[in-house]
Amino acid sequence: MTDPTPITPPDALCAQWREEAPIYRDSGAGRENWLMNRAAQWGADQELKACCKWTAIVFPSGGANALRTARRPKPPSLKEQALEALERMDQFPTTEDKVIIRRALEALPND
Repeated sequence: MTDPTPITPPDALCAQWREEAPIYRDSGAGRENWLMNRAAQWGADQELKACCKWTAIVFPSGGANALRTARRPKPPSLKEQALEALERMDQFPTTEDKVIIRRALEALPND
């Protein structure tokens, strides 16, 4: 970790994000925010990976796992994601939100 490396996503990954970015009805600001958030998360993940690598050397008895667990808690459940997507539907409905809600509904039992 003494050799600082710039955290810049590779061109191929940037191109992939451009293809994946949802289309918003807000003149592109939502899409731009989505891309910035994706890049920030990628950069944070790269930094965490480097920190865990260093921690595993300094604290070989599981320090890296504890760090990763503390910094990347369990992701929200499908139900939590669907409820959040439903809240966003009033402001900027996206295809991604609709997919999440559909997945949650399809996961329910057919009573």
